Amino acid sequence: MILIDYKDRRPIYEQVIEKFQQMILCGALEPDSPMPSVRSLAMELSLNPNTIQRAYQELERQGYIYTLKGKGSFVSNSMKAADHKRKEIQEELDKCVSNAVMAGITEDELRDMVEISITNVKIRNT
Repeated sequence: MILIDYKDRRPIYEQVIEKFQQMILCGALEPDSPMPSVRSLAMELSLNPNTIQRAYQELERQGYIYTLKGKGSFVSNSMKAADHKRKEIQEELDKCVSNAVMAGITEDELRDMVEISITNVKIRNT
């Protein structure tokens, strides 16, 4: 389900967040399906339950999951999560475009670079 990369410089809770975001957005976790309990996932991954709790709190803040008191956490409607991810990606893209413009890259060069990136991603994912 989730693999933690201990060589990754990011905090473990961020890795947990990213993995769940991917699973929710690609449909591997369906809306309203239960999330693993904090304790069971912590035991499965050999992590402190506080790490999983922190990841779940952030996932809930971002709209990926919701919690029902006494029942646990569940996957939210993926449309809200997808909207959040799109906004996040748009912000990152805005920063990249701003850096490119400040570096003197023209619109045509930037379009070419984006097309190359899209092609590279398609190749990697096949």
